[in-house]
Amino acid sequence: MILTHLHYDHAGNFDRFPNARFHLQERELAYATGRYMQYPRLSHSFEVENVCGIVRLNYARRVLFYDGDAEIAPGLTVHAAGGHSAGLQYVRVNTRRGPVVLASDVSHFYENMTSERPFATAFHVGDMLAGFDKLRAAAPDVDHIVRGHDPLVLKVYPVASPN
Repeated sequence: MILTHLHYDHAGNFDRFPNARFHLQERELAYATGRYMQYPRLSHSFEVENVCGIVRLNYARRVLFYDGDAEIAPGLTVHAAGGHSAGLQYVRVNTRRGPVVLASDVSHFYENMTSERPFATAFHVGDMLAGFDKLRAAAPDVDHIVRGHDPLVLKVYPVASPN
């Protein structure tokens, strides 16, 4: 299970995956348990129980930590981006149509990246802007980048017909 970061809408329910190993940037856990969590502007995006859950999983030897870019499996890589959260990462997957980049919250919406306007919740705005450049460099074109929260994703990538 690849955790792009530990915000409440991207982490949790670990008990539903009793055999999973979790892939996380080490910096994200340090951030989620570190000094900046005393500031409600930053800590509001985390659920304490989710953070404690990943710590418990670490003690159970079920977390694989990364310090930057890494290959998880052939054709599947994670890439550190930072910005929205200190240890944010995105995923690059080789597919039949070429590499597809799952941006997660490196770019919440298409508009964030195209207009270079960062999302409001940011740990480091400069890293967020640099993250847009990293996404563009990791994909053949912007049509190969899936944004994290944009409803337009369902128009660009419609749900496959059951037929």
